[in-house]
Amino acid sequence: MCGFVGYVNDTPDKSVNEKIIKDMADRIRHRGPDQDDYYVDSSVSLGFRRLSIIDLDGGSQPQEGAMYL
Repeated sequence: MCGFVGYVNDTPDKSVNEKIIKDMADRIRHRGPDQDDYYVDSSVSLGFRRLSIIDLDGGSQPQEGAMYL
């Protein structure tokens, strides 16, 4: 099972938001230990954890290549 985290940024400091969203995703590592990725911009921070069950090599989802950390 995968897991998603996110929040609306209350500070414009990108490095702070990157740390917070990574910490949030690390808290749900049990939901998906096989892959993690993040997206942070000036207004929102998003992250996910992925559990590989089927299609281990080609199943990079849900945000393949979309994250910027």
